[in-house]
Amino acid sequence: MTVTLRALTGPDLDAALPNLARLRIAVFRDFPYLYDGDEAYEQGYLRTYAETPGGVLVAALDGDRVVGAATGVPLAGEPAELREAVAAAGIDVAGTFYFGESVLLPAYRGQGIGVRFFEAREAHARAQGFTLAVFCAVVRPADHPRKPADYEPLDAFWRRRGYAPLPRVRCTFSWRDLDEETESRKPMAFWGKPL
Repeated sequence: MTVTLRALTGPDLDAALPNLARLRIAVFRDFPYLYDGDEAYEQGYLRTYAETPGGVLVAALDGDRVVGAATGVPLAGEPAELREAVAAAGIDVAGTFYFGESVLLPAYRGQGIGVRFFEAREAHARAQGFTLAVFCAVVRPADHPRKPADYEPLDAFWRRRGYAPLPRVRCTFSWRDLDEETESRKPMAFWGKPL
């Protein structure tokens, strides 16, 4: 299979939003996120990344089918809670680019697409003069009841890309897990890499 990466904007983005939203919901249902998503919310969320000045939404396409996506935006364009968590650790918010997510259908993993997602967003951030890239990931207990026996965290993959934990940066995000009636706050661990 041949997968191409393409930054989506304008009419191309609008046409892809329903598929991108369903993709995020499908991938984030799995551990460790266990996210019970809503398609309308997801479409709005993804549009924000693409429409924020300096933002990027990179889609992985198998023909016309969206099989993966990665987002990024200047950290200054993110909500105050996120900006403040980074600033409290002494990191320059203005020089930092935030990677929102990389999601990819399981059948397409292990083919280097995740590496290409990171490369595309890093190149985009460097071209705008950013000096640091950061992202965060949910922290789940090691004995979480929904953790699959064969679960492998992505820490080694991120380290191979040159990222390291930022232990002084912490915040929480809220969403509804698959087995929850309402949203609850989840701790997030941050990673970063000089660009």
